[in-house]
Amino acid sequence: MIGISDDEFMRGDVPMTKQEVRILTIAKANIKSTDVVIDIGAGTGSLSIEAARISRQVFAIEKNPVAIELIEQNVEKFNTPNIIIINAEAPNGLEAIKNVDVVLIGGSGGNLIKILETVNRIIKTGGRIVLNCITIQTTAAALDWFKTHSNYDYEAIQVQINRLHQIGQYDMAKALNPIYIVTAIKK
Repeated sequence: MIGISDDEFMRGDVPMTKQEVRILTIAKANIKSTDVVIDIGAGTGSLSIEAARISRQVFAIEKNPVAIELIEQNVEKFNTPNIIIINAEAPNGLEAIKNVDVVLIGGSGGNLIKILETVNRIIKTGGRIVLNCITIQTTAAALDWFKTHSNYDYEAIQVQINRLHQIGQYDMAKALNPIYIVTAIKK
């Protein structure tokens, strides 16, 4: 089952994909029990944990040492030993991973094109790439890349999550950052 509550994760000050976006991301990735998954820019490991609960193997790629510690804590807390943590700045660390079915990209550190070029070499035909883009520039770069690579079918959605918070006797919407979710399937 997917959709772990945000407050269950060890987080600190490291960015984390929120529950509702994780649910959509995992659904778009269509992860199967036999899949090998890569989570690039893993942050706290929240997407890695969700993916590990339904896949065979997850590689969590993260460059931030504080985030690496949080991923380790979350892996232990959620008992997901099928996660291998790689301390690297993508695309470094990707070439050694073979037979990849799904790639989740939550953070690219400005290396999105290099990451996509590397992922293109290691992902299987029929493999899925799901990007969570916070900025218009990242979204545009991803869409431009897929437009010039005819071996992918792709789609993009924009989601805006609002959570109601009680203020006195009223419930008021508090918006989370809008996210573009770009999903591509290798033909």
